[in-house]
Amino acid sequence: MAGSPGRPGNSDPTRERREEVATRARPKVRRPPRFKVVLFNDDYTPMEFVVALLEQIFDKGPSEATQLMLKVHRSGAAVAGVYVLEVAETKLASVHRRAEDRGYPLRGGIEPE
Repeated sequence: MAGSPGRPGNSDPTRERREEVATRARPKVRRPPRFKVVLFNDDYTPMEFVVALLEQIFDKGPSEATQLMLKVHRSGAAVAGVYVLEVAETKLASVHRRAEDRGYPLRGGIEPE
C-alpha cells in the first residue's frame, strides 16, 4: 500500500514540518552596549545653565537636574544619562554646542557603562 505511514521511505510531510518548527533554535539578540554621558565641572559655567541643560537635553525634572548639577559641582563630574552610543554622542554634541553658543567652557565625555 503506497503512502502508508508504517512503510520506510514514506513519511507524512505535515509531521516533518511540525518537527522542524519544534527543533528550530531561536537566534540570540544582543542588546547594544550602553554609554554614560558625563558632565565635568568648571569654574565659569553658571549652575542655572547646567540645570537647564539637564532638563532640556536629558529630560530630567527640576529637582533631579539640580541634584545632578550639585554633584557635578562638588565631585567634579556626574553621569547625566546612559544611552546607546549614537544617542550619547548626539546628547553630548548638543551640550557642547549650547555651551559654546553661550560662551561657556562646559565639557563632557562618554564612557562605557
